[in-house]
Amino acid sequence: MTFTTRFAPSPTGPLHLGHAFSALLAHDMARSAGGRFLLRIDDLDQSRARPEWEAQLKGDLAWLGLTWPEPCRRQSDHLADYRAALDRLTARGLTYPCQCSRRDISAAASAPQEGAPHFGPDGLIYPGTCRARSMSEARPGDAIRLDIEKALGQGALPGFTETGPAHAGQHLLTADYLLTGIGDPVLARPQMGASYHLSVVVDDAAQGVTHVIRGEDLFTATFLHRFLQHLLDLPTPAYHHHALIRDAAGKRLAKRDDARAIARYRDDGLTPEQIRSMVDL
Repeated sequence: MTFTTRFAPSPTGPLHLGHAFSALLAHDMARSAGGRFLLRIDDLDQSRARPEWEAQLKGDLAWLGLTWPEPCRRQSDHLADYRAALDRLTARGLTYPCQCSRRDISAAASAPQEGAPHFGPDGLIYPGTCRARSMSEARPGDAIRLDIEKALGQGALPGFTETGPAHAGQHLLTADYLLTGIGDPVLARPQMGASYHLSVVVDDAAQGVTHVIRGEDLFTATFLHRFLQHLLDLPTPAYHHHALIRDAAGKRLAKRDDARAIARYRDDGLTPEQIRSMVDL
């Protein structure tokens, strides 16, 4: 099996040093294994995605020395794939419509009887307000959630292999963690067609990704992604979660950190080799 990995940025802002590190590491690991490096465009959020940002991120990655096969998979072209996966889960009675806003969820999670709010890979753990609703009650503005408790009845829980420095080893899913550490995640959002969690497992399977290389901030999301692969009978990649690039205060970089954008370093006359040195590659 050919080592295949990917880098999947959103075209909603400039690439920064953290992106460069993740892309370079994935590219290097693929090349050292004689494998493939894919570029995937995560543009489900069409309200924020811009073609000029996509053009810039491709230019920045090419300047860094990365190569990939074209055309890239663009998520907005594959909404039918995500809908098909969602329909499979719905047909088994594992989904329900949710009309709660983020404010509703925050208020419910912060109620005195709930104790301190708990966060998972989908944000605040959903308190289950809409869990009794059926899909026949779905409205156009509803999100669609996975009913974790019902889904737990779908066979023995699997695990996954992690090779990253902080969590290396075998990790098994447990019912307790899925219920209390993840809760009922959103699988589809209004105007977006699918959530990140559903789209990423569908995309990785469609592209034959064998190794997922990404930041350690997504490690906990891997338990949800492995569960979705289990429910949808999709292949499971190996995972490698790397350390995040942080600023001098220890805060991880975000797209708002324009001062660390790759385009600015290019304009200042730095070389790709200097960028590699800056991120310890």
